[in-house]
Amino acid sequence: MPADAAWLALERANNPMTMTVLMRVEELTTERLWQFLETYWLAWERFTCMPVRNTSGWWWEPDPTFELYHHIQVEPAALNEAQFKDWVSARLNQPLPDYRPRWKFWFLPNAVGGPALVLRLHHCYADGLSLMGVFDRICTRSPQQPPVLYGARERTDPARWREAAESWLAALHEDVKVSGDVGNLEDTDDPARLGNGSVKDRVQRLAHTGLKAANETSQFLVEPEDNRTHLKAGLLGRRVCRWSAVVPLSDFREVAHRTGCTINDVLLACVTGALRRCLEDQDTELDELVLHAAVPVDIRRQLPEGIQPTPGMLGNYFGTVFVPLPVDGASPLERLYRVKHETRRLKKSWQPAIAWGLTGAAGFLPAAWCEPLTDLFCRKASAVVSNVPGTAEPRYLAGCRITEQMFWVPQAGDIGLGISIVSYAGQVQFGVVADEAVMPDPDPFLCHCVEALTQFSS
Repeated sequence: MPADAAWLALERANNPMTMTVLMRVEELTTERLWQFLETYWLAWERFTCMPVRNTSGWWWEPDPTFELYHHIQVEPAALNEAQFKDWVSARLNQPLPDYRPRWKFWFLPNAVGGPALVLRLHHCYADGLSLMGVFDRICTRSPQQPPVLYGARERTDPARWREAAESWLAALHEDVKVSGDVGNLEDTDDPARLGNGSVKDRVQRLAHTGLKAANETSQFLVEPEDNRTHLKAGLLGRRVCRWSAVVPLSDFREVAHRTGCTINDVLLACVTGALRRCLEDQDTELDELVLHAAVPVDIRRQLPEGIQPTPGMLGNYFGTVFVPLPVDGASPLERLYRVKHETRRLKKSWQPAIAWGLTGAAGFLPAAWCEPLTDLFCRKASAVVSNVPGTAEPRYLAGCRITEQMFWVPQAGDIGLGISIVSYAGQVQFGVVADEAVMPDPDPFLCHCVEALTQFSS
């Protein structure tokens, strides 16, 4: 799929396009994990394939020497919390080999706080929602319940993309043509020619759609670039990751209900407040500061029939919106309502679909052309903020209770800060992965994210 290939084409050596997932799983053993992955994880055929490039682009090819043990590593050390956080950061800086499928599990059965499972996966395999969909299917609601629906065959079928595009264009053509001469735009009383409306009305609607698309594309391209701050420092290629303590989801829901906003608005406002604190610590002038977050938006339902994913299918089906973060807002409520206004505006725009289309085009471009496309996106944001909802109830992996879930998002180009928000079993956690040049110590930022919530009650 073009959008999958884009994550390979846009990758840089100092900023790999790799997601990282952490789970704490009570009483999980190496044997149970191995059997679980062999039976359920490998049921998705894509996980036994590796991306290979030829003259026509990127393709999935089965790994002829695939063995599960190539993708599982057991770390027996009894790491405490501080050691464990440094250990996870070290894994983020360890490249995945390109001569095998680009994913790997690490299992720490003796970690202080309970057995830990860490997964690194290249973004070309799946987006966050696709990956959560996998875990939703193989991690059950009961320790005695085995997964019922799981797995998917890999479809390397570029013809369906061409067929879907041709079908969509044909529908547009018929919408204008109706029956007869498309150049004849006079109104008619003939029901056979009217269809669902006059030819003139339908052409006008089509023209309006074209103008809207052109206008939205222009607005996307001319979106102001972020000001230079320490968040846009040149990348060192060394990343550090951290995660916050858990916060009850009900605390965010209560603020959202009281202010007439959504939980997502409140979460993003907390991130904005934390970034404001960090910028103040760097003596950054905040008045009229332009700062955006690149926020992934699911576009599955907007895709043409024929390329919409079926449930359980892997892949990348999201666009990106560049949400202005009002770090110049002096009060928490001002920042919250400004975030609400901007997110509502962007939800009504075509920006996610436009971004998805431009990103997908990168998979077909020569390598030299990908750099300007990457820069186009990266100049418009200082951070990536991703919010992937987990299940409302606890889940079980191989019959063992998952007590904690966290993930870290990749960035692109010269963006060196990724902020992830995950909800699971009634709790919320913030996570950060940052280049050391941008944020060498993410712990204060994470504390600011949690503290920002309390400010709505003061």
